[in-house]
Amino acid sequence: MAKSKAQRFSPEVRDRAVRLVREQLPHHSSQWAAISAIAPKLGCTKETLRRWLLKAEQDAGGRSGPTSSDADRLAALERENRELKRANDILRKASAFFAAAELDRLTR
Repeated sequence: MAKSKAQRFSPEVRDRAVRLVREQLPHHSSQWAAISAIAPKLGCTKETLRRWLLKAEQDAGGRSGPTSSDADRLAALERENRELKRANDILRKASAFFAAAELDRLTR
């Protein structure tokens, strides 16, 4: 099975790519020029590399936005919330079913 797009590149490759762009910035006229030169060598798109740079800046606190750990925690909490809502819905339906069955038993 092929890896999903999110998992195509390991965290080590992403870190190395970000480090390469930062090291090559003095040799290029802009950050985009450095990205454009490095991305094809890594086998990723320019936009992908740009997003890795933005996420690295957020994780380092240099740019506003959620860090990777915050985003992971939020996703886990949202997953847990969905599971709890499903469980509550099941319990509510079961309660109504048994209440109706008890009422039916009492009226016979």
